[in-house]
Amino acid sequence: MHIHILGICGTLMGGIARLAREAGHEVSGSDANVYPPMSTQLAVLGIAVKHGYLPQHLDPAPDCVIIGNALSRGNPAVEYVLDRGIDYISGPQWLAEHILRGRWVLAVAGTHGKTTTSSMLAWILEYAGLQPGFLIGGVPHNFGDTARLGTAPFFVIEADEYDSAFFDKRSKFVHYRQRTAILNNLEFDHADIFADLAAIELQFHHFLRTVPASGLIVANARDEAIGRVLQRGCWTPVETFGGDTGWAAGPDESDGGFDIFWRGERQGCLRWELLGEHNRHNALAAIAAARHAGVTPGVAIDALGAFQGVKRRLEIRGTVHGVTVYDDFAHHPTAIATTIAGLRRSVGSARIIAVLEPRSNTMRLGVHQHTLGPSLAGADSVLLYAPPDLGWSLSGVAAMLADKGYVFDSVDAIVAHLVQQARAGDHVLIMSNGGFGGLHERLLEALRQRAPVS
Repeated sequence: MHIHILGICGTLMGGIARLAREAGHEVSGSDANVYPPMSTQLAVLGIAVKHGYLPQHLDPAPDCVIIGNALSRGNPAVEYVLDRGIDYISGPQWLAEHILRGRWVLAVAGTHGKTTTSSMLAWILEYAGLQPGFLIGGVPHNFGDTARLGTAPFFVIEADEYDSAFFDKRSKFVHYRQRTAILNNLEFDHADIFADLAAIELQFHHFLRTVPASGLIVANARDEAIGRVLQRGCWTPVETFGGDTGWAAGPDESDGGFDIFWRGERQGCLRWELLGEHNRHNALAAIAAARHAGVTPGVAIDALGAFQGVKRRLEIRGTVHGVTVYDDFAHHPTAIATTIAGLRRSVGSARIIAVLEPRSNTMRLGVHQHTLGPSLAGADSVLLYAPPDLGWSLSGVAAMLADKGYVFDSVDAIVAHLVQQARAGDHVLIMSNGGFGGLHERLLEALRQRAPVS
C-alpha cells in the first residue's frame, strides 16, 4: 500500500511514517516545515518528503492519505484529496487499525511528562528483553528513534489529548485501546481547542472509558483534576504514585540514590543522573506500568539506572568557556518552573539564565501570561523572546521579574546579550517547543568566537 502523509514532519506523523515503513508500506509525505530531527530520520529511512502542500504531490494518487491535525479545510492538498475522492484517515485511527490492533498498548497521558515517562517505560520493557514497539513524542537517547514497530505484544505510546484531525475532533488517545494507562497530571492547556480544564477532564473521562476491567490505571495521587476524572467513572483497577500509599520514592541517600516503595515495602534503590521531583514521579509511574506488563520492580529499577534521558529534556547542547547551554521542551508554566527547580537543585547557587520562546498555541494566545512570570522566578536572569506575531505584550511578564526580566524582538539580539553577559560557571537554559531560530548552536558558536569571561 502506498501511504502519503500530510504533515509528515510532525512528531506523531513522522513516527507513523517510520512504523508504516517498517510494516512494509510504501511511504511518502509532504510538509510546510521540514527540519531536524524528524527530517533527518525520514531521510535515513529513504522516505521522500516534499515541501509544501501542492496537489501534484498526490499525483498519481496514493492508496491512502493520512492527514495530520495541523491541516484544515482550505489547504490545497486537503481540498485535492476531498475533490478527487482519495481515501483518507487520521493518524490516530490509522495507528489503531494497522499497528495497535491486537497488541497490549501501554498509553501515557497527562499534561506534562508524557515523553519522558513513555521513554522510561519503553526502555524498561526493552531492558527486560520484551522488545516493545513504541511511538514517542521525542527521541529517547537509549533508542535514538521516536518510533519502532517492535515485536508483539507490547506497544508503548504517548497518548495526547489534542484532537485527531479537522474531520475528527476527538482526542487522539480515544483511538488507542490501551490496556495499561498512566495519568501523570492534568492542567489547562491547548487553549486553541479546549475552553477550560473541565473540557479536558471530559476527554480524559472518555479515555478511561476505553480501558478494560482487566487493565490497570496508574494515577498521580496528588493531582486533584485526575482525582475528579477518576471519581467521574472508573471501571479498572487503579494504582497510585506520589502519595502516602501506593508507589512512593524515599529521600535522597548520601550517594544520590533513592529507594522505591510499593505499599510501604522497599523494592530497591534507584541511582541515576536525572534531575527533579517530576522525574521521580515519572519513574514511579513507569515502574508501576511495567509491573503490569510482567516486569518486576527490581528489574525496572535496574533499567532506569541505565536510562539516558530524552533529547530536549534538560539536554546539554554544549559547554564553551565554562558556559553550559541546555535545550528544554518546557512550554507550560508548571513545566517551566519544574525544569528550573530541577536545574537549580543540580547547580546550586550558580547563575541560571533562562531564555524562553512562547511558541505553543496556548502560550501565543496569552492564556498563561499571568502565571508565566512566577514560573520563571527561580532563574537569576530571564530573556523573553517576543516574535512579531505574538499578539500580546511580554512587558507585563518582564515587569513581574523586576530587574532580571528582559524582552527581545530577535534571536540575534538574544545571542548578542548572552555573549556579552554570560560568564564561566553560568547555565543558559533555552526553553521552546520549536527550533527557536537555531539559537542553541548560534549561541555556542558565538561563545567560541568570544574570549573567555570569568
